[in-house]
Amino acid sequence: MDKSRPIIIVKKKGGHGGHHGGAWKVAYADFVTAMMALFIVLWLLNTNKPVREAVAGYFKDPTGAGKKVGTTQSGSGENFVLTRDNMPKLKDQLQQTIRQMTDFDKLKSQIEMTVTAEGLRIELMETATGTFFDSGSSKLNRDGSELLSKLAEELGKLPNKLSIEGHTDSKPYSGLGNYGNWELSADRANAARRLMQASGIRADQVTQVRGFADQRLRKPEDPFDPSNRRISVIVQYIIRNNDEKDEKASGDEKAWNAAHESAAKKE
Repeated sequence: MDKSRPIIIVKKKGGHGGHHGGAWKVAYADFVTAMMALFIVLWLLNTNKPVREAVAGYFKDPTGAGKKVGTTQSGSGENFVLTRDNMPKLKDQLQQTIRQMTDFDKLKSQIEMTVTAEGLRIELMETATGTFFDSGSSKLNRDGSELLSKLAEELGKLPNKLSIEGHTDSKPYSGLGNYGNWELSADRANAARRLMQASGIRADQVTQVRGFADQRLRKPEDPFDPSNRRISVIVQYIIRNNDEKDEKASGDEKAWNAAHESAAKKE
C-alpha cells in the first residue's frame, strides 16, 4: 500500500432535510374546507325543500339584485312583505298554528279566517255562554288568551299593520248605568290589543282599535245570534310599488316558508 496516499475522511452533518415551504398548511386548509363542505351537505340533506331552495338562491345571487327578489325589510326570513298574492299562505300557516291549541276541536267552529279587500280577517265568534270572553264582560277567558297569544306570536313576525275590531249583537247590554254595547265592543277590542302586544306584536303594529257595537252584524237576518258578538283581527295588505308588482313573489314565499318550517321543527 502506498503510505504517501492521503486519507480522505468524509463527515456528514445531521439536520433537517431543508425548508418545506409551508406545503402542509395548504393541505391542512384543504382538509378543513372539505370537512366544512361535508357538514354543510349533511345539514342540507336534513332540511326541508324551501330551505334548500333559499340557500341555493343566495349562492346564485347573494345581493338579490338579479331579479329584485326580497323585500325592503331587513332580512329575508321573518320580515317579508305580505301582499294580496301570498295572503292565503298566511291563512294556512295560522290555521296550522291554532290547531296546536288545547281545546281546538271545541273552538274550531268559532274561528273563521277570510281573505278580504282589506286583508286577512280573523274572526273569533262568541257562543251564547261565551267562548273567548266571560259573558257580558271584556275579560278574556283562558281559551281567548291562548288563541290571541298564538296569533300574536305569528303576526309579530310580519311588517304588516293590524286593525282590531269589537262587535256585539243587537241585544241591549244588561249592565247598569251608561255602559252599553258601544263601550263593551270597544273594551273587548282593546283587551285583545293589550294581550297581543304583550305576546308578540309590536307596539306600532296596531293602527286601529274600533268598537262597532251592533252596526256591522255578521248575520243581519238574525241580529240576536251570538256569533254577531265577535273580535276581528285584520292583517292589512302592504302595497308594493310598480317595479315590485311586476316581479313574482316566489322569493318572498320561499323565505317565509323556510322561516316558519324551521321554527316548527324547533318547537
